[in-house]
Amino acid sequence: MNQETKKTTRRRFLQQSSAAVGAGTLAPNWVPSTVFAAPERPAPSDRIVFGNIGIGGRGEAFLRPGQCAALCDVDANHLKKAAERVGGNPGLYKDYRELLDRKDIDAVFVTAPDHWHGVMTVHACEAGKDVYVEKPASVTHEEGRAMVNAAKRYGRVVQVGSQGRSTRGAHAACTYIRNGNLGPVRKVTCWHYASPVGDWTPDSDPPPDLDWDLWLGPARWMPYNSKKCHFNFRWLIEFGGGQIRDRGAHIFSVALWCMNQDHTGPVMIDVKGEPPHDGMYDCPVTMEAVYEFKNPDWTLIWSQPGHPEMGAAYGAKYWGDKDTLIVTGGDGGCDTEEKAKNYKVPTKGIEVFNSPGHTENWIDCIKTRQQPVMHIEAAHRVATLCILGNISFRLGRKLEWDAVSEKVKNDEEANRLLRFVGRGPWHL
Repeated sequence: MNQETKKTTRRRFLQQSSAAVGAGTLAPNWVPSTVFAAPERPAPSDRIVFGNIGIGGRGEAFLRPGQCAALCDVDANHLKKAAERVGGNPGLYKDYRELLDRKDIDAVFVTAPDHWHGVMTVHACEAGKDVYVEKPASVTHEEGRAMVNAAKRYGRVVQVGSQGRSTRGAHAACTYIRNGNLGPVRKVTCWHYASPVGDWTPDSDPPPDLDWDLWLGPARWMPYNSKKCHFNFRWLIEFGGGQIRDRGAHIFSVALWCMNQDHTGPVMIDVKGEPPHDGMYDCPVTMEAVYEFKNPDWTLIWSQPGHPEMGAAYGAKYWGDKDTLIVTGGDGGCDTEEKAKNYKVPTKGIEVFNSPGHTENWIDCIKTRQQPVMHIEAAHRVATLCILGNISFRLGRKLEWDAVSEKVKNDEEANRLLRFVGRGPWHL
C-alpha cells in the first residue's frame, strides 16, 4: 500500500466510495430524528434509527427488530443471521464507513472486536452519530483520548458497555459506599480466574465468508488462525488484552464509580505476572496489578486468581476504616451484600443516579443530550488502568503515571506503548 493510500482520510474515502453505498438497501420509510435535532436540544422524534457494526457474538444482544436500518459485519454468515433476526429490509454492509455515510441513521452500536473500538467510534462521531461501544473503550491510551475528544468536538452521546453501572447491585454498593458506611475506603481488592494459554492450532486460509484483512483492520497483518478470531481475540494483547482488559473493564468501572474517581487515575502501577509458557496466546496467565491513588489515598489491586468471595468467579471487596463490602461480578450480573441493598439514603444523604438499564440510559440521553452513566471519559479512565497494567507487565517494571498529562513519568519506552499507528487508512 503506497503512502498516499495510507494518508487517506475517512472523509476522502467516503467521497471516493459514495457510489458503493448501494451495497445496502436504503430504507426511505425511516425518518431519522437527527433531521430535526441538534446537539444542544433533544430530538422531537421518539423513534431513533440504529445501525449495528459487528454483529457476531456479543453484538447479537444489541439487535433491535424494527429499528435497525443497517447492519455491518466482515463475516457474511453474521450478516445473514442478523438480517433474518431483525426483519424488514436493513442495508447490509461489509465496510462500516458505508453504513456511517447514511443520513437516515441516528446512532450506532459498535460491537466489533476491541481493536476496532477507537477508530469506529471516532469515525461515527465525525459522521454525526451517537454511539454505544462495547467495553473496553480502547486497546491503546491514545485512541481512548481521541474518542473522548471526538465525542466533545461533535457533541455526541457515547455510552460504553460496562453495564455493571446499570445494575441494582452496583447502584446499591455505590450508594452505600459514597454515604460513608464503610468510612474512608483504603483498599479495593479484585479477584478473577486466570487467562487461558491456548494450543498451537496451525494458521490456515480464512473461511470464504470472512474478510480477514478487514477483520484485522488497524492491527498488523498476520495469517488467519481460527483461535485468534472472533471470541478468542481476547487472549492476545494487541486485540483484547486478557482478563484484565476484558472483565477488568467491568470490575474497574464499578470501582471508579463507587470511589467517585471517574476523572482521574493512579500515580503508580506495579504488576507482577506469569506469562504463558506454552500455547499461542501472550496475555499473562496469572497476574497481580497494584494501583496507588492519591487525594484520596487508596489502593486498587487486581489479583488473578485472587481470593473469591460469596462464591463468585470474579468481583471486588472494598476495605474501609469502619467496615468492608463485597461486590460480586461487575458486568450485567453485578450484585452486593444485603446490607447495601437494604440501605435507605437518609435526609440530605447522597443520591446516586439509578440507571434504568444500560441501553435504556443511552437512549434516554440521546433524547435529552445528557451524559450517560458510563460516559466515554469515565470509560477511557477505566481502559487506561487495564492498558497500564499490561504495559507494566510487558516491561517488567513499576510505572509512575501523571493522570493530568496522561504520560508515564521518565519512561519513554512505556509512553511509546500508549499508542500505535494503525495499518493503512485505519488510524486516527
